[in-house]
Amino acid sequence: MRELDPEQLHQGIENFRSTSILVIGDIMLDRFIWGKVSRISPEAPVPVVEVEHESTMLGGAANVVNTLISLGSNVLLCGVVGDDRPGEEVLRKLEDMGVDIGGIAIESAKPTSVKTRIVAHAQQVVRYDREKRIPLKPATIKYILDFIRAKKDHMSAMILSDYGKGVLSRKLMHGIAEAIAGSNIPVAVDPNVKNFSLYKDVTVITPNNTQAGEITGMDIKDENDLVKAGKRLMNRDRCKSLLITRGEEGMTLFEENGEITQIKSIAKKVYDVTGAGDTVIAAFTLGIASGLDMKSAAFLSNLAAGIVVGEVGTSAVKIDVLKRAVDSYLSR
Repeated sequence: MRELDPEQLHQGIENFRSTSILVIGDIMLDRFIWGKVSRISPEAPVPVVEVEHESTMLGGAANVVNTLISLGSNVLLCGVVGDDRPGEEVLRKLEDMGVDIGGIAIESAKPTSVKTRIVAHAQQVVRYDREKRIPLKPATIKYILDFIRAKKDHMSAMILSDYGKGVLSRKLMHGIAEAIAGSNIPVAVDPNVKNFSLYKDVTVITPNNTQAGEITGMDIKDENDLVKAGKRLMNRDRCKSLLITRGEEGMTLFEENGEITQIKSIAKKVYDVTGAGDTVIAAFTLGIASGLDMKSAAFLSNLAAGIVVGEVGTSAVKIDVLKRAVDSYLSR
């Protein structure tokens, strides 16, 4: 990777504060049950977790919002929650953070997605989900598109956070494309494999290594395989860039001019990858919305992800922590 300009990176991070990012996608509530294990159940060969406390955090598209807010951006959110207590909790948390929730619809037939993780001694023991993967009602799609049209002139960028729960459908994607046509708003997509055909002419798509393999039908074993898969995806989806995240191997950026940039991971310890993908797309989008080139934006997203995976549970990177990480990395 070419030499990075620390002043340019710092200015880009400062510019995060003047951005306004619209996030559209599957809104979830992450629930954590924390405890310890001291014995195995006599009923089955499973650990018995003695619960010490519980906590909840915003998840899915709402965790992208959490990261954007932590990094200084103004945020709007479109999606759906159920007419239930988890939905009320999600809306309350978002309002407390100052997020514009005018684009969130409530559907009684589609309960709020809740992912519950049981954690003991800093390790996940099990996760269980409560959700319904059903399409949005036509009235809900219209509601979201009306919100986008009303707010598009004030957007710096848009993030589509697709967890495959039913929000990002072909009809909604077509409506979004029409709503922002001619606006030059950067659009970043955190993809879902089954919906990959929906993402056309966007600014960046951020699949992980496994998703890239599934989408292309390739068994990605080494860097040569990765490059072939990346080029195939670039040609197929007409995106301006592709950022493939590779866990401990870092990430690889493909640009429409043919350049391919390998970015090594900076994570020293990996405790929990929960929310890492959300962090990558949030930081990368903020970078390009703040005037940074794609390589610099990818570098910042790699630093941010390295910070997140070093903590247990869904977490968000703060702007001052990211600045210190930039200085620490570039001074090595």
